[in-house]
Amino acid sequence: MSASGGTKAIIAALLANAGIALAKFVGYLVTGSSSMLAESVHSVADTSNQGLLLLGGKRAQRVATSDHPFGYGRDRYFYSFVVALLLFSLGSVFALYEGIHKLESHEPLTSPLVAVLILVVAIGLESYSFRTAIRESRPLKGKLSWWGFIRQSKSPELPVVLLEDFGALIGLVLALLGVGLAVLTGNPVFDALGTIAIGVLLGVIAVILIVEMKSLLIGEGAAQPVLRRIVGAIEEGDPVQRVIHIRTQYLGPEELLVAAKIALAPCTTIEDVARTIDEAEQRVRSAVPEARLIYLEPDLDRSAVPG
Repeated sequence: MSASGGTKAIIAALLANAGIALAKFVGYLVTGSSSMLAESVHSVADTSNQGLLLLGGKRAQRVATSDHPFGYGRDRYFYSFVVALLLFSLGSVFALYEGIHKLESHEPLTSPLVAVLILVVAIGLESYSFRTAIRESRPLKGKLSWWGFIRQSKSPELPVVLLEDFGALIGLVLALLGVGLAVLTGNPVFDALGTIAIGVLLGVIAVILIVEMKSLLIGEGAAQPVLRRIVGAIEEGDPVQRVIHIRTQYLGPEELLVAAKIALAPCTTIEDVARTIDEAEQRVRSAVPEARLIYLEPDLDRSAVPG
């Protein structure tokens, strides 16, 4: 997994969310706060999601078979897509339902200070998880913006954990705001409104993740900077003149398929074609390590002559 960094961020998020979920649920039982219940379900969903990400990483390491000759790298995309669906169904939909129900019932809070204390502690734990995800993402992010990293990353785990943790932190602030306003005004409607806001937030994040993971699952090609490095590596040596056309697709986060048709210098002998292709493939692998499967086809009709 991209590798130890992604795993470290997932484990940090899993441990933090498991502890937070338990504390929030106890807080809900004590206070009756719908915001606390929505946040409890949110943290349970996040904990399950981290487990699924670890499972996807493990299953992606299986050896290729005759039925799956390119291996199982896309398992990581599949499980990340499932995570996005769970975040939407368990997190967003439940929070919206609970918030609307609370809005209609006007049930008062009991022991709201307990809820406030738990939420403050949860913010601290979630901040630790978020900081870990940020630290592990920086080497992969490079010069991209954070939004650009989420949109362009071919490794799904870190963007998922980043968005989950970001959503969890904002959700905790919304829950704290809802409980605080309910205490200050004596009106439980604010707690219900905080719950609905959490549901909307989780829904937006889930939709972003669903769109991004679906794109990866279907199959994305290399980004333009990577594509330029591949073309440059192919055209770097003689007798390659130019790349006529090229197609790429990620078979997994660390496995890129490259297929290209290349024009060779006039009068290149058949004996030189194989050597030229081997050398070009080596240059591509050196420039782009994730390019594992490379197929280069010479335009023999215009490039080569019999040896």
